[in-house]
Amino acid sequence: MAGRFSKLTKIPTDPAAKLLALGNVTLDTPLDAPASASVEAVLTELDSKGAQVDLLRLLAIALPPRERVWWACLAARDIVGTGVENETPSLQAAEAWVFRPSDEARDVAIDSMEHADKNDLTVHCAMAVMYCDGTLGTGDMAQMPAPPGASSIAAFAMNIEAISTRTDDFDTYIQEVIDRAIDIGRGGNGKRKEKGESV
Repeated sequence: MAGRFSKLTKIPTDPAAKLLALGNVTLDTPLDAPASASVEAVLTELDSKGAQVDLLRLLAIALPPRERVWWACLAARDIVGTGVENETPSLQAAEAWVFRPSDEARDVAIDSMEHADKNDLTVHCAMAVMYCDGTLGTGDMAQMPAPPGASSIAAFAMNIEAISTRTDDFDTYIQEVIDRAIDIGRGGNGKRKEKGESV
């Protein structure tokens, strides 16, 4: 659909190939676009080829850290439900970091992973926070590089986990997840059908 990926003001203007290389991510779909193609151009091509998983991979790489984590948190909410009573420590900590990013909030997110239940999928949100700036954390850990693209991979994984739970409306939900990222990439909050806090 024309213009679906336009006006992504939050997304870097670097070529998509550069962002993918920096994140150590390879797309499965062969591209016709040149190496200099923008994120918008590559997203448009992937969309035309029905390559939704690669679309999600690129969006996870292209979104800035806060926006990427928020995208993951929305997917986590789809699994656990809205409301304080449903949130996990990792989800709570990740959302708190989105609204007030700080080393302290990041440390809370990292700590939440260590005490999370082994079946808690929302740890992906906290992991996206942990690696948000390309390092292993705060303090001394800030001197140590994280695996390339680790934050993006965590956000991507959280969205894939949410998608895998939607057998009844699988195709529709994938498009919703993509549209959320687009809205966030334009400066929105990803909640296209409801009012909520902006990122």
